Amino acid sequence: LVSLFMSDLMVGLVVMPPAMLNQLYGRWVLQGAFCSLWYSFDVMCCSASILNLCVISLDRYLLIISPLKYKLRMTSCRALWLILATWTLAALASFLPI
Repeated sequence: LVSLFMSDLMVGLVVMPPAMLNQLYGRWVLQGAFCSLWYSFDVMCCSASILNLCVISLDRYLLIISPLKYKLRMTSCRALWLILATWTLAALASFLPI
């Protein structure tokens, strides 16, 4: 949940202010090089948010189907690896193509 909070917070603090300027002025008013960086952060944060929701759903599913084995399967180390994989996949999907 903290990872989902961080991705949504980054959308609100990093992505939305330049998008608001873009909507107010009807054009991109910041430096041109910043546009690609902003677009990459937009894709990364939104992808991370979606992937975090998928991981949370997977976690809840595992808890429901086998509540007695859940503590053995979902250790804090595995949870950390899932969070790192989520952010790594989101960063690779956003910064490499752009």
